[in-house]
Amino acid sequence: MTRLPSLYISHGSPMTALQPGLTGARLAELAALLPRPQAIVIASAHWLSQRPQVGSATAPKTIHDFGGFPAALYQLQYPAPGAPVLADRVMQLLDQAGLAPVVDSERGLDHGAWVPLRLLYPAADIPVVPVSIQPELGPAHQYALGQALAPLRDEGVLVIGSGSITHNLHDLRAGYSDERQAPYVQPFIAWIEQKLAAGDIDALLDYRRQAPFAERAHPTDEHLLPLFVALGAAGANARAERIDAGIDMGLLAMDIYRFD
Repeated sequence: MTRLPSLYISHGSPMTALQPGLTGARLAELAALLPRPQAIVIASAHWLSQRPQVGSATAPKTIHDFGGFPAALYQLQYPAPGAPVLADRVMQLLDQAGLAPVVDSERGLDHGAWVPLRLLYPAADIPVVPVSIQPELGPAHQYALGQALAPLRDEGVLVIGSGSITHNLHDLRAGYSDERQAPYVQPFIAWIEQKLAAGDIDALLDYRRQAPFAERAHPTDEHLLPLFVALGAAGANARAERIDAGIDMGLLAMDIYRFD
């Protein structure tokens, strides 16, 4: 069986589902290049917990976990099947890694999962298992979680981390736009790209101290942490390919990374 890459996707605003723009085009191009996965395991920045949780629902619901958006957005569904057997396998891997996972038989797919998946695989015919992240435990923990999931890549499973390379919603009030970009965005995404290209895992795990404008780019960790899940799942000496999907509203970098 062909080994699949792991992916990190910047999912952006929920409106990406209605206005996919460059992100939609890039994800469609990526899906056309990838071998078709038998299933997907996705760690979203919008499922947070103290311990790793694994969704085992047979038919995960589409969660509209946002407010104040157009009515059409709440009508969108992503009726992908679940994969309880794969969820058991994920639980086994995380347990073997000493991560003390718990199963959630009711969890659906939040917008960090279904919005990018809808653009990657619009037919919603690939089984999906969601996994939570643990923001209080930091990048190294998420990297270890990804490492535990790495064997899945040889089992026909696409491992995805979904977040945002930059994510400071406080700056929505600062007047940034497509014409006036937040000054920290380009230095931060350039640093991430450089360290990923160099395979400098230590620097990446210590990004809050080492990366330029880290606290401006990420006042809280949760939207960058899925990057470390994807990076851990990629294995040692993985090659990182940055896919530029633009910058939304002048402050949300929409970078996608493929790790082979």
